[in-house]
Amino acid sequence: MSIDGYLDDAAQDRLMLSNDADFDRVDEVRAGCDAILVGSNTIRQDDPRLMIRSAERQQARVTRGEAPHPLKVTVTGSCGIDPAARFFALGDVEKLVYCASAAVGSARDRLGEVATIVDGGDPVDLAFVMTDLAARGVRRLMVEGGGSMHTQFLTAGLADELQLVVAPFFVGDSRAPRFVSDGDFPWGPGHRARLAGVRQIGDVVLLRYALSDRFQDE
Repeated sequence: MSIDGYLDDAAQDRLMLSNDADFDRVDEVRAGCDAILVGSNTIRQDDPRLMIRSAERQQARVTRGEAPHPLKVTVTGSCGIDPAARFFALGDVEKLVYCASAAVGSARDRLGEVATIVDGGDPVDLAFVMTDLAARGVRRLMVEGGGSMHTQFLTAGLADELQLVVAPFFVGDSRAPRFVSDGDFPWGPGHRARLAGVRQIGDVVLLRYALSDRFQDE
């Protein structure tokens, strides 16, 4: 995020907050995960591929008996997602769409050929999503955004670790999306999150917070 807590600016083009060294770090983190989750707004706005960039890391996953890329996961209420989005690329990577019950039928009509549609409840219940992913063999899930997903996972106390990278500039535009929105978070002045690590990566800084007793330090 920016110094003032924004994930992007209000312009149409995506704002690049990080640097090449941190993008490589994120690729390494992705390679150690079983699944990567983003919200449907992130798919519509950023069109991410959510794949491992490094061929060496892909091969290391294969050597461990894993798929070259983690499972892709999204959560949506209306399922207004373009089936041609890059999220659905790579036919050898499973894609899961957890959809609100009322939209499951239309979701299967729209996305059934490119993803597995799962009824997530109405509204989608993130605790159910986590339980269902665990049943599918997911042990480490990386939630990459956006702000709505950050807010929902954090307010529900479902996150074990927060990795927050701060870019050295301000956005200064209240129209832009923030890291989180309003919510009742478990961590406040009377219950401070534990800072587990600080690391400078070029001109950005990585802050790691331990948010549960399941946190595992590197």
